Amino acid sequence: MDEDMKRIPERREIPAEETWDLSSLFPSDEAWSEALGEYEKMTEKLPAFKGTLASSAESLADWMDFSRDHDMLGWRLSEYANARRSEDERAEDARQMADKGAMAIAKGRAACTWAYPELIAILEADIEKFLEHPRLADYRMHIGRMLRYRPHILSEAEERIAALYMEGKAALSDARSALVDVDMSMDLGSIETDDGIIELTKDADWPTLMYESPNREIRRKIYEKNNAYRDSVKTTLASFMSGRVKLDVLLAKLRGYPSARAAALFHDNVGGEVFDNLIATVGENLEPLHRYYGLRRRALGLDDLRAYDLYMPLVNSVKRKTAWNEAVGLLSDALKPLGEEYVSTLRNGLLGRWVDRHPNQGKSFVPFCSMNYGSDPLIMIIYDENIIDGLVCLAHESGHAMHWWYSQRSNPFRNTFYSNFDGETASAFHEALLFRHMLKTAGDDRELRLFLLDSRVDFFIRSMYNCVMYAEFADVVHKLVEGGTPLTVDVLDTESRRLLAKYRGPEYAPDETRSLFRQFHSYFDIYVYATGTCAAMALADRVLGGGESERADYIAFLKSGGSRFPIDSLKLAGVDMSRPEPVRAACRVFAGLVDELERLL
Repeated sequence: MDEDMKRIPERREIPAEETWDLSSLFPSDEAWSEALGEYEKMTEKLPAFKGTLASSAESLADWMDFSRDHDMLGWRLSEYANARRSEDERAEDARQMADKGAMAIAKGRAACTWAYPELIAILEADIEKFLEHPRLADYRMHIGRMLRYRPHILSEAEERIAALYMEGKAALSDARSALVDVDMSMDLGSIETDDGIIELTKDADWPTLMYESPNREIRRKIYEKNNAYRDSVKTTLASFMSGRVKLDVLLAKLRGYPSARAAALFHDNVGGEVFDNLIATVGENLEPLHRYYGLRRRALGLDDLRAYDLYMPLVNSVKRKTAWNEAVGLLSDALKPLGEEYVSTLRNGLLGRWVDRHPNQGKSFVPFCSMNYGSDPLIMIIYDENIIDGLVCLAHESGHAMHWWYSQRSNPFRNTFYSNFDGETASAFHEALLFRHMLKTAGDDRELRLFLLDSRVDFFIRSMYNCVMYAEFADVVHKLVEGGTPLTVDVLDTESRRLLAKYRGPEYAPDETRSLFRQFHSYFDIYVYATGTCAAMALADRVLGGGESERADYIAFLKSGGSRFPIDSLKLAGVDMSRPEPVRAACRVFAGLVDELERLL
């Protein structure tokens, strides 16, 4: 290939019509700067509302309108600045813009910290009467969400103490990230192979080699080097996890929650039964996963299955070139069951300027969907037309985009932003429909079918089974601390190995240096990726097997946005995640994938 063809271009070399269009946020950087000045002037006016919220419905409405406009402008400023920075991380002007915006928004938040305590201090009888006022109609859900926290709000002095604890919690996370992401991302030296010396430097993509190199010796050597380094700081990593969990438990007690888990789930109004149902139901349906690991071991011709064998592709990547317009057409065909409005909106956006899809020097490699009230969704990806993974990434981010498109057209600003519980459902739903369409159109192409099945099984393991395992681990370690058990290295290793054996089954050969706490932060919210996957599978079955009513139900879910709690939003679409059936159904889908993969192999 010609060297110029291989060269990653500078941003200025990419045709503007093939990049995203930020003009719906701001027409230029100069306009952004002017808006920043306006935002700062609005920030200066925030304290003037202090002491007025309980005066009358009109006074409360004045505050709600002004703070809404202030937050809307702040969100636009943030989204534009972050989008500009992601275009080229090297660009000093964009980095300064993002820093200025972040500082201004932090100052804006600090200027209205009084508002939340003042709002929840309004007498219950008064607030109920206030909320009958037509000017507060758009804020009823938003205010209701805040008032739910009333039993968990402390005195002013106690809130200051809680804030200090939160700073400690953030400092622990920052310190762990500094250790793992900075100090531990150091060069791992080199390994000698039959193909020569491989340098394990920061600039080399050795994590990919560790999991995907066809040479098992390379995978093993890199894995052991990496794990030996983590093992050398295991006591420090255990201390970070212990400190983080202790703070979770302490803050939950301080605010009167029955447990740290209850505190974590409170925001989305998700009961513990949803969490328990997910773990229990997946736990009852691990046989297909264990069977898959046996299939994987045999397909790779191994005597035992190690951690560095789990993500090695079973089949070679299919050589299939899918140009951008073709990819948009393929995704549009997959989503036809959602109706003409849905498909045409997405197609026009993707062929228009919703997406920044080409690589360029300094561009962020992390895909995301930027969402701002009153503007089009904006998608940042690096689309590779030579691999099917590029299509999958497009499907995922476009699921977020369409969720946002419907939400913001159906809700006032305060009710637009939905939780990750909802959001991960919409993205996984797009992926599900794309996969089923591609498998259907693959026909008798054995190579393509094998590749699709292998990649889809990998999706399920990463987004459902692994996330449930990590969620269960988070639950276990918090309960240990709540019961008075210190989180030592031995305790964490014991629980980790128990869960690895449970989820990976008899085909998996554990090793002494592999432990979940060395890779994981112990966050509860990882469970939403699993619930999103399960809900998406149930919705895919429902939409593809139904008609206009089922399609309308799914669109109603998207339109619901943040106007309902996630369990209630999903019920609009016909899925009840408080019950085990959607989880069982997802496990059956996975079992079917393993069955077909086994037949083809």
